[in-house]
Amino acid sequence: MVFGKIEYLNLLPFHVFMKRFTKSTQQSMSMHYKRGVPAKINKEFLSRRIDAAFISSISATKSRHVNLGIIAKKEVFSVLVIPSANDINDIESATSNVLVKLLNVKGEVLIGDKALKYYLSNKPHVDLATEWNKKYNLPFVFALLCFHKDKKIYKNIEKNFLKQKVKVPQYILKRASKRTDISTKDILHYLKYISYELNPKAKKGLLKFYKEVSKIDKTPI
Repeated sequence: MVFGKIEYLNLLPFHVFMKRFTKSTQQSMSMHYKRGVPAKINKEFLSRRIDAAFISSISATKSRHVNLGIIAKKEVFSVLVIPSANDINDIESATSNVLVKLLNVKGEVLIGDKALKYYLSNKPHVDLATEWNKKYNLPFVFALLCFHKDKKIYKNIEKNFLKQKVKVPQYILKRASKRTDISTKDILHYLKYISYELNPKAKKGLLKFYKEVSKIDKTPI
């Protein structure tokens, strides 16, 4: 089984959980990881070179998924638009490059850990999740945990991940801090704003996103 691993800070609790989960189940011997940024993982999943991953919402419209995602209830701090003379997409992104068009925000899209670092520098920016919430009063779902097969395994992952509060060990926090040049304190503060449960309100936000995309795309989703 090949799992697509996006090593952004927003998935740090999930990766900690998965390390423990695979050790305690029969999946420990068969789970392999393929690493990459969201745009790359999307392509690998859609071409079936990986079996499951958090897939950008815009790429997950026809994929099976469980009730896990990367969700911002309001602000997110790591999906920004920064001042620029030209509109520039982030090559690592998929969903955010579409969201910026829906919200008609001008500038350069910045996602992931580099965006969080930029936010922490207190430079001018627009938080896209905040803008979405202002407009629709709904959470924004950036990605969904999608799979091609073995639904039972991923439903079990969903159940076990949601029923516990994952504490990220200090040694992993320190390693992440060194990799991203973001303090452990700022990482923990950031993670408080990330939600993973695709609850009814989040589903409503996701459907609203798809509806708005279909208007500009002219393609039913």
